[in-house]
Amino acid sequence: MIEAGNVSLRCRASPIFNQQASSANRGEQSPRRSDKLVAAKDVALSSARFAGAKHHAPPHQLDCRQCRQAEAGMFDRCEWRNEPAQWKLSRAGLEVVTDNATDFWSKTHYGFTRHSGHLFGYTATGGFTASLRVRGKFESLYDQAGLMVLIDNDNWIKAGVEISDGEAMLSSVLTVGSSDWATGAFPGDASDFWLRVTVDNNVLRLQVSTDGRRWPLVRLCPFPPAPHYLVGPMCCTPEREGLSVLFSDFTVEPPSQKALHDLT
Repeated sequence: MIEAGNVSLRCRASPIFNQQASSANRGEQSPRRSDKLVAAKDVALSSARFAGAKHHAPPHQLDCRQCRQAEAGMFDRCEWRNEPAQWKLSRAGLEVVTDNATDFWSKTHYGFTRHSGHLFGYTATGGFTASLRVRGKFESLYDQAGLMVLIDNDNWIKAGVEISDGEAMLSSVLTVGSSDWATGAFPGDASDFWLRVTVDNNVLRLQVSTDGRRWPLVRLCPFPPAPHYLVGPMCCTPEREGLSVLFSDFTVEPPSQKALHDLT
């Protein structure tokens, strides 16, 4: 159950995404724009936030109505990579229920390659800072949800909470040809957290927050340059189906110029 309240989820057909994949893969589905229409002012506000003033209030300080407008605009501009059968945009945000045996992974240790996880991505051009709030009830091995940045099937990063060895862990997977996997103890309530990623000048900076205000560093790594990046909410359940996740407070803005250890 998601804390923001129950909403009915609608079922949608899932077309196959026509790309090569290993025999272990589920078929990728073609990216699709949300068919939810928003008022023109919502889209305009979203664009203004991305182009944006240098001194803007962070999401938790904005008027609730402004947050909803900006968020609706951002989600309306996203596309599905592997659209799940059950999802909905509501006043609370983006609600998703994962399909069976979904994952993003490439080669390392297991030997297989999978690109069947769910990504609702916004196409960013050049450098950016993206942030997102994630709420979910993680229960089974490898249940995971968070934020993903994807260039193509061989170059991407996903990060968030993932169940491993019976614990909810802070997890990140960087893939440049092959995947790595880094985990650590999550410092707070794993059912409700924030993530922030900055890509700029071939460097990726990953931060996590338990309250949307204090943002310690999780990872700093090289990241391949690309003309476009697909960035947005990600969730997977390699061992089952049915993880319910609520994503909200999604923003994509010009790349942050804050000092590395600035926690704001």
